[in-house]
Amino acid sequence: MLHHIPALLSPELLKTLAEMGHGDEIVVGDANFPAHALGQRVHRMDGISATEAAKAILHLLPLDSFVEANAHVMQVVGDATASPPIFAEFQALVDAADNPAPIARLERFAFYERARKAFAVVQTGEFRLYGNLILTKGVIGAAP
Repeated sequence: MLHHIPALLSPELLKTLAEMGHGDEIVVGDANFPAHALGQRVHRMDGISATEAAKAILHLLPLDSFVEANAHVMQVVGDATASPPIFAEFQALVDAADNPAPIARLERFAFYERARKAFAVVQTGEFRLYGNLILTKGVIGAAP
């Protein structure tokens, strides 16, 4: 056991987070997300919501400060301006993290293309629709 590491994060997922470099991306996908079809490295978090998974990941993962948007959601099909409640929950998590920024929205197939290039995908048990989030890893500066 280790201090200050969320218990939701498996040893394998911790290793993946440590192996990611700045600019690499990780997808937090809902239960309907095609994780195995799109992801090179897939970690399952069955029974865990996407917001719980994102909160645990963001406890350790610095967000990129060198990009305009360091987090992305999939826009609602047929209504690009719709904001399901989970979007606000994701934004609150990003706002509480290192380098907060507004979450950008990507059209469904653009989101899938970006996810295909991601370093890893975390498949959660999230049943709320549009519970998908892409996070871009930043850097940790030198200690003062």
